[in-house]
Amino acid sequence: MAKSRNDFQITTDILLRAYSIGLFPMAESADDPNLFWVDPELRGVFPLDRLIVSRSLAKTVRSDRFEIRVDHDFPAVIDACASAYEDREKTWINQRIRELYGQLFDEGHVHTVEAWRDGALAGGLYGVHIGAAFFGESMFHRVTDASKVALVHLAARLVNGGFSLLDSQFVTPHLASLGAVEVSQRTYRSQLAEAVSRQGNFWAWPRSFRVPGAEALRALTLRRI
Repeated sequence: MAKSRNDFQITTDILLRAYSIGLFPMAESADDPNLFWVDPELRGVFPLDRLIVSRSLAKTVRSDRFEIRVDHDFPAVIDACASAYEDREKTWINQRIRELYGQLFDEGHVHTVEAWRDGALAGGLYGVHIGAAFFGESMFHRVTDASKVALVHLAARLVNGGFSLLDSQFVTPHLASLGAVEVSQRTYRSQLAEAVSRQGNFWAWPRSFRVPGAEALRALTLRRI
């Protein structure tokens, strides 16, 4: 994995340009004020026609036990993603990351998919949108399956909006169990160039429309046909 330290102030414009050519920033820890650019030799992606939705997960999605909200509470999502829990004792989300992605959210380039239950945020994710590409940044859960349900709804929204790339940056065993695969840097850059040359519609399902779980699953099924 290639890393390079930044010696200048990263702006949102620079950040979007970096994503469009395959780079993304990270920090060594939440307490480190510096950022470095990452350019993995093997990149994690979710093929949108091969998301793995087990029978039990499909049942949970279809039950609508979680209320899915989009772009409802970005600060709460990034706070939760930055928190240590279970097997994650530290995070790379530092203050500069919070500021930059908060600005991108305000500009409409960052989106959240949030799973709520009984009035509380149970899980979710956030990521960057450029063209027909969505770059997943981080996800979390406080209730079993909440982040998985959020991922299913994200993938369905991307399919419905004509996206072609869902980037996961890296592949962990957890992400692999949901369908993430590794591709070479060369393959990724080809997929990226194609995706950012087009425009996906994140709001093909309107902001005010609460997508039923059954409809989200139907969108993913249609992608496989």
